Formats: sequence, structure tokens, C-alpha cells
Amino acid sequence: MIHPQRLLKHMLCLPVMLIALLGYAEDPGKLKVMAYNIHHCNPPSKPDRIDVAAIAKVIQEESPDLVALQEVDVHTLRSGKDLHQAKALAEMTGMYYYFKKAIDYEGGAYGIAVLSRFPIEDTLGVALPMATGLSGEPRAVAAVKVKLPNGRLLTFASTHLDLRVQHRSLQTLKITETFANDTSLVIVAGDFNDVAGSEPIDIMDRSFQPTCKGDNCPGTIPVATPNRVIDYIFYRPSRAMHVIEHRVIAETYASDHRPVVAVLQLKD
Repeated sequence: MIHPQRLLKHMLCLPVMLIALLGYAEDPGKLKVMAYNIHHCNPPSKPDRIDVAAIAKVIQEESPDLVALQEVDVHTLRSGKDLHQAKALAEMTGMYYYFKKAIDYEGGAYGIAVLSRFPIEDTLGVALPMATGLSGEPRAVAAVKVKLPNGRLLTFASTHLDLRVQHRSLQTLKITETFANDTSLVIVAGDFNDVAGSEPIDIMDRSFQPTCKGDNCPGTIPVATPNRVIDYIFYRPSRAMHVIEHRVIAETYASDHRPVVAVLQLKD
């Protein structure tokens, strides 16, 4: 028997999910994706507050088809032992989710996630390597496979690279190797902790194309007055997909990073 409170919860989610479905069904020839380091839903101006609703609002206002999230807390002491941030954001936005733990943290997990308006057909979690003899925080990739409205398969991945460049170079090599034999369309998005022209970004550029390249790309950090780009959306070049829009959202409350949005034109 379904518990009445659980049934009510699912019924309340139905309008949101219906809106989400209608959102991407209106133009199946376009795909909108977002990369967002959410700073465990902690607004920089309010150090002691966890505001999941603020992050959800940013996502809802853009209505993306897929979102790559970084710095996600699951059942941690600082964010709330009962709070699974990826699941909560999925429920608030009417999306599916996949979370991949990078580290154990305060009795719970801390890592990365993907939100998807499309049903998730498969998932892949990959631990990223670290340079021998150097300290650092373990990092990972969370990837989902979905079927697009035009029938094509897409692999969409979220990642967050380490602060040390030696780790980041190894990690980008691992990312490119991981998806080298994937026959579907591939998008990798997230916080790469590095700027264009660095070795890690050059490694990504060998296999992927950023949705914005050059001196005119809007910055993503610091959030109040961004002056550099470290958050990216990369896609593997394909005649079936090309970029028609790239934006950084001028949102300064919810996180210490600005979210990145790209719209891609899909071809059969």
C-alpha cells in the first residue's frame, strides 16, 4: 500500500514534471545544458545557511534539459543529515538525477551530480586519478546516457577537477580516455579549475570543443565580479550537434560560481 503522504508528495510533483516535459518537447531540435558549481547550496553571503530552493530557482528559470552539478552534499552534517541535495533539486525541478560520490564528508557524501529532463537509460561513475606523491582531494566524473527527442543517444557528464594542475592534467586525460570509444554524442561539463591555454584545458581541446572559446567568453568567478572562466561545457565535435548560444547567468546570491548555459542545435 502506498503511504498517503508519499502519494501526495508525488502528486504535487506532477505539475512540475509536466512543465519540464513540455519545456523540452516544444523544440526537440535544440538542447539546453547547464554547468553549475552549487557550493553545497550555501550562499556566500550567508555562511550558515543552506538554501536548496535558491539553486532550484536558478535552474527552473533557465529550464535546461541537462545540468552538471558540482559540490553536492548528501546527508552531511553541514547541510543536514536528512538532505540529499541532488535528489531534492531533482524533485524541485521535476528532473531525474544521478549522484556520484567523490569523498566521504561529515558522515555523508560530497561529490557531483547530473539532472536530466530525459529518462536516464544508463549511468557511469568514474574516479579520477591523482599525481603520485601530491596531496589533493579525490575527484570524479558522473555520467548519464539519455535518448534525445530525435532518437540520438547522448552521454552527458559532470566533473570537478582538483586544485593542483598536476592532478588536473591527469584527470582530463582520464576524461578523454573514458569517452574515447563512446559512439553516442558526448558532452562534458563542470568546474575544471583552470583557464584557457592551461595544460588541462589544452588536453580537453584535443578531443572536445568548448561552447565558448576566445577572449570574449564571460567569466564565471568570482561571482560578484567575474574575471576568468573555469567552468565549461565541452562537446565532442559532431555534424549532429553545434552551438547556437552560450551564456553565463548573472546570478550572484545562490553560489560562489555563476552558472553556464549553452544551447546546441541538433540534427538527425
